[in-house]
Amino acid sequence: MHNAKISNNAKVVIILPTYNEVDSIEPLITALQTIFEQEKRYVFSILVVDDNSPDGTAKKVHSLKRKFHNITLLAGEKKGLGAAYVRGMHYAIDHMQAAILFEMDADLSHPPKLIPQFLRKIEEGADLVIGSRYIQGGSIPADWAWNRKLYSIVGNLIIRFGLMIPRIHEWSSGFRAIRSSVFISVSAGLEQYAGYTFQAAFLHRVMQHGFTVAEVPLNFIDRKYGTSKFIAYEYIPGVLRYVLYNSSFIRFCIVGFTGFLINTIGLEAFYRMGLSPGIAASIGAEFAITSNFFFNNFWTFSYKRIRQKKSLMKKFFHFNTVAIGAVVIQGLVVGIGTSFFGDETRLIFLVLAVIVFIVPYSYFMYNRFIWKQSEG
Repeated sequence: MHNAKISNNAKVVIILPTYNEVDSIEPLITALQTIFEQEKRYVFSILVVDDNSPDGTAKKVHSLKRKFHNITLLAGEKKGLGAAYVRGMHYAIDHMQAAILFEMDADLSHPPKLIPQFLRKIEEGADLVIGSRYIQGGSIPADWAWNRKLYSIVGNLIIRFGLMIPRIHEWSSGFRAIRSSVFISVSAGLEQYAGYTFQAAFLHRVMQHGFTVAEVPLNFIDRKYGTSKFIAYEYIPGVLRYVLYNSSFIRFCIVGFTGFLINTIGLEAFYRMGLSPGIAASIGAEFAITSNFFFNNFWTFSYKRIRQKKSLMKKFFHFNTVAIGAVVIQGLVVGIGTSFFGDETRLIFLVLAVIVFIVPYSYFMYNRFIWKQSEG
């Protein structure tokens, strides 16, 4: 999806969600001001979204506002990271005319010196840019405890492959640059997600809408002051729930299993009517294909559902054309397998055909050619 070029003097708002960051906020804001002086093309502001920190963070920000006149404080009730970011982004767009929004931790774990790299990616056409610890040049702290490393690495892998979007390496990083228009397009309901699940949900929506995402290497620095907001017993269940509820691949597998049952019944029914196993499997597959098309359209790929009757029938024809490959694969595997090992092995070769060949083939082809974008 193409976005308009960023104009000179475009407004960039760095959003810093804070809760008990009194020791980190001043050195961070000071470092940010140094970067702002280097990037003459943009007009920078800082928006501190404080969740009524009891440690005096807001008071510290007020004192910094006397020195730096590009700071705004937005205080509110503590409702979690997602709610804080959504509140801050809406405020930055509605009251500060932000063209580019930055997410950034307030604990000094995200180096301000990377901001120019994020902006170059935006200038090159990216809609959202992520600071990634899991691409070449990025890293997580070497002194993290083994379990923290495990949570971070495994959590990202679960999201990447659970959502079947492996080309994005980093899903939980909170160092990001976003075009304001992108946030407006995907923001509805994001405040319901807490902590790192918010980051995954935000990015997933961006990908579903077809926006362009880029990554820059991030060497994550562990906080020096205060206590970490990372809570393992919230992070892992939250990630798993999000993937289970939102993974088109998992839904695809559930629909595929239903289709497999229909296919199996068809194979058995037509075989018992006297047809060969290969032919019976192919006919059963067509019944499954019809079922799969409608369930995938209305559930698996609901976010890019085909709605108009004319488009629906056209895509159903395309779906069947693509599915011919699956029918041929299934017929060949079952036919060849039973010719060597006997008709009683027909179900074994049906399962083999589905798991090894048809599932990956179908998921790729349906995403690439059938539900490739939102349609009417």
